[in-house]
Amino acid sequence: MTDRYSQEQVRQYWSQQAVEHGQSHAASWSDRMVIELEIREIVRYLSDGDRVLDVGCANGYSTIQFACQKRVDVRGVDYIPEMVDQARRRAASMASALSGRVEFEVGEATALQEPDESFDKVIVVRVVINLGDWERQRVAMLECARVVRPGGLVLLSEATIQGWQRLNKLRREWGLADIPMPPFNQYLDQDAVVEALSPHLELVEIADFASTYYVGTRLLKPLLVRALASGIDVADPEAEWNRWCAQLPAWGDYGTQKLFVFRKPS
Repeated sequence: MTDRYSQEQVRQYWSQQAVEHGQSHAASWSDRMVIELEIREIVRYLSDGDRVLDVGCANGYSTIQFACQKRVDVRGVDYIPEMVDQARRRAASMASALSGRVEFEVGEATALQEPDESFDKVIVVRVVINLGDWERQRVAMLECARVVRPGGLVLLSEATIQGWQRLNKLRREWGLADIPMPPFNQYLDQDAVVEALSPHLELVEIADFASTYYVGTRLLKPLLVRALASGIDVADPEAEWNRWCAQLPAWGDYGTQKLFVFRKPS
């Protein structure tokens, strides 16, 4: 198993991603198709007029999409200054496309500077998995619970151990090697997430929005390439096959990435 990155190595990794990829989606993830699936799923829970906090917003790629598709007031925070700089540049370049408002600041997920119960929705996208250990992950999630208002939602889109293990089990059945966990990530145990937040938030649902996409791109695609002995790049996320898979309905529970939807009791 690949050695886990230290928190300083994780910080360096994401700083480099910001420098290398600028305003591109690739600063946070190369797989644009599943990012768009994620955005579409989250937007379902946003309403015009919402005050939204996007914790760990990276370069604002998704954050700005939220404000383009809904008339919301979004504040994005990220602990990487280079990411926040790119987010501000992206917001300025897309100002005419915004339906709502966006702002970006440097901030730590484990110590948010926002007041208690000050947001209608709190969004966390692939952030908690970067915090190294369960205690830091738990603290960050509790911070999100603290700043959402009663009746508001915490929308937590994170990679889960359960989804990852189930996908790899399916791959093994067909003679494919396991997909490793990236060294800068620590995937979440979804049962532990629900238990940790249960004193503060009620679970509405866990949406396996990317299950079909993962089966199509992480199982069927490599099997077809192997069977045809073709030179197709299995890892190419911009392939037409990936685009087609992203348009299919979500079936099953094979998505590593899942959306936890929590509501704070009124």
